[in-house]
Amino acid sequence: MKQRVLTAIIALIIFIPVVLLGGIFIDVAAIALGIIAVSEALVMKKKLVVSIEAILSFIGVSLIIAPDNWFIHLPNFLSSQFLLYIVIMLLMLRTVITRNRFSFDDVGVLTLSMFYVGIGFHYFISARSDSISTLFYALFIVWITDSGAYIFGKKFGKNKLAPHVSPNKTWEGSICGSLLATVIGTMWMLYYNIGNTSVIEAIFITLILSIVGQFGDLVESALKRYYRVKDSGKILPGHGGILDRFDSLLFVLPILHLFGIV
Repeated sequence: MKQRVLTAIIALIIFIPVVLLGGIFIDVAAIALGIIAVSEALVMKKKLVVSIEAILSFIGVSLIIAPDNWFIHLPNFLSSQFLLYIVIMLLMLRTVITRNRFSFDDVGVLTLSMFYVGIGFHYFISARSDSISTLFYALFIVWITDSGAYIFGKKFGKNKLAPHVSPNKTWEGSICGSLLATVIGTMWMLYYNIGNTSVIEAIFITLILSIVGQFGDLVESALKRYYRVKDSGKILPGHGGILDRFDSLLFVLPILHLFGIV
């Protein structure tokens, strides 16, 4: 517990100033987090982090995460999407060079990892660009849902939510966590006028985001169960890896964009 608390304090000391400063600081931080997250996927897949395919996947996820204004000076025939496809082509070419020691399946896993991680962190930047209150709205939904689900699940939980991937989660905890996040998140959304929504719209959006965040958590639990690992990484002692900490947010932020808020 002491290790978890110490890690959390150190992480907040680094994280909060970066979020407050925004701009290039949040851009670089998001790309760094994305690269670490993809490296965790490589390690779970038992692939080398220092390899041609790893470097290509790091370039690919960086292209997805980087804000759009980074590419405005590129020639007309180039775009971030085109450059990303070049990266994927090079990954596929790698299967030929290695005589399938690096396979088409490996290309698929890395490509999916780049999109999964990259799109989530791209909208992390977008949320901060919209306003600091918008980013904290998304963060609070995830944190409150998770905390509420844990507290109420431990006290009232009887019916397992998804025992095959996460045996400790319960329906009671999940529902209570979402209700608590919806109440607090809606008040935050209306107070800061995020998305210029009505009360009903704010309640609906916040509830959906809370549920989606739990989907993200379960997906990452299924991923770890498939690869038979306890944590996605060890960069945060007592907390696991970047995927462990940002799994819900990687699902929530793109849906926030779907609602036209970021």
